[in-house]
Amino acid sequence: MTSILVVCTGNICRSPIAEGLLKAELARRFGDGAPRVTSAGTAGWEGSPATPEGVAAAAELGVDISGHRARKVRGELLREADLIVCMAGEHRDRLSVQLPELAGRTFTLKELVRLLEPQPAVSADASPWTMAPRIARAHAMRQIDPSVHPDEDIADPLGQPMEAYRAIGWELEEWVSRLTVGLYGPAPTGAAAGEPPRAAGA
Repeated sequence: MTSILVVCTGNICRSPIAEGLLKAELARRFGDGAPRVTSAGTAGWEGSPATPEGVAAAAELGVDISGHRARKVRGELLREADLIVCMAGEHRDRLSVQLPELAGRTFTLKELVRLLEPQPAVSADASPWTMAPRIARAHAMRQIDPSVHPDEDIADPLGQPMEAYRAIGWELEEWVSRLTVGLYGPAPTGAAAGEPPRAAGA
């Protein structure tokens, strides 16, 4: 099974919401065969729940993260992940320095989407394994043009009012949806229409 690790700072705001949204997208797409999605923080507040505002913002988007508990990102988590999706450039850069061998599969969310979208379309029979060559191609493209886009980060809403969490939730919903399409192509008609997810390999 492939796995995706979502990383922010404290693992109580951005990454739990992104994790929940991505899990829901992939479950609709692949059912029980969906890639495993987890999250952690570079300064994870071990055992802390997601902020109440984050839980509420996610719930408004149809995702329940009330059971989330924060954890700090560690080497074993990073090494197990086939893809590491960071909320900001500072997280990507820190992890790439910490474990340089993982730099080829460590991106910010927005960076990865922008590197995936110009790639050739994914075939209609995309599987959870489809993402591996596309991630490799994205890293190769990044090495050719390493310039950083000015709109690189998902802002941290910690300490901000509920409206800021809603805005971040909407932003994450858009970029997670684009990420899923970039990795696996447009959703099959049934998944897009809200039908039960197809079984793995169906």
